Amino acid sequence: MHTGKQLSTEIDATVPTAARMYDFYLGGKDNYAADRAATEELDKVVPSTRRLALNNRRFLQRVVRTLTQEYGIRQYLDHGSGLPTQDNVHQVAQRIDPTTHVVYADNDPMVLVHGRALLEQDKRTVVIQADMRDTDGIFGHPETQRLIDFSEPVCVLFNSVFHCIPDSDTDGPLALARRVRERLAPGSFMVMCQLVSEDAEVRKFVTDFMDQATQGHWGRVRQQADVHAYFEGLEVLEPGLVEVSTWRPDTEVAPRQLTQEWIEFGGVGRIPVTS
Repeated sequence: MHTGKQLSTEIDATVPTAARMYDFYLGGKDNYAADRAATEELDKVVPSTRRLALNNRRFLQRVVRTLTQEYGIRQYLDHGSGLPTQDNVHQVAQRIDPTTHVVYADNDPMVLVHGRALLEQDKRTVVIQADMRDTDGIFGHPETQRLIDFSEPVCVLFNSVFHCIPDSDTDGPLALARRVRERLAPGSFMVMCQLVSEDAEVRKFVTDFMDQATQGHWGRVRQQADVHAYFEGLEVLEPGLVEVSTWRPDTEVAPRQLTQEWIEFGGVGRIPVTS
């Protein structure tokens, strides 16, 4: 199991990161020339990526609103949360119930700097620096312990991050999903989605390109069958595992994925409550 090596506190503007590339696609300002150049190259082969990033963000917001409003979730643990943008998890949830607690975990030092500045006055929300595979470190972190009661239902988010993790028997997405699930109370939720493609050439291009661009901070683009495996043993909420823009859309004219060379695929699973 991942024990977590020392994480860098230095921000390297010359090496693109997935968090800063995502920020650029969402129209944010916390990115550098290297990140923008990488997105430009990516767009040449997978031109739907900006739309995909926007749709993924909207999926996250709909999920949090649904779980807070309809299922009474008041605790969120967001793995690989990325840079703060508009309508973050804590903002969506706390509009419904201001007492909701949120812990963001990310290994990117830039996320830590911007997140802490944003949350300086918010005692119910915190950003910790951690590798998302370091389950012991995240669950045992003093701030996590302060804000999250794991004897009660919690929502754990792995939103568009599993493709950043390489395959491994102990550290890969499947092992990580199972390890986290074992620590959660019945009635808890797991939100998991990742980039998938059924086209082997697209999978290879994006995986190789991102691995090289981020200097090894990447896993791989997978297939829908891989994502289905993450949800084994969970009760999957309707409409099931889908391309995320079709997960409980707000309106019939909500933005949809226009091209299918790759998609963000996943959904929401609930840990069964035994009677």
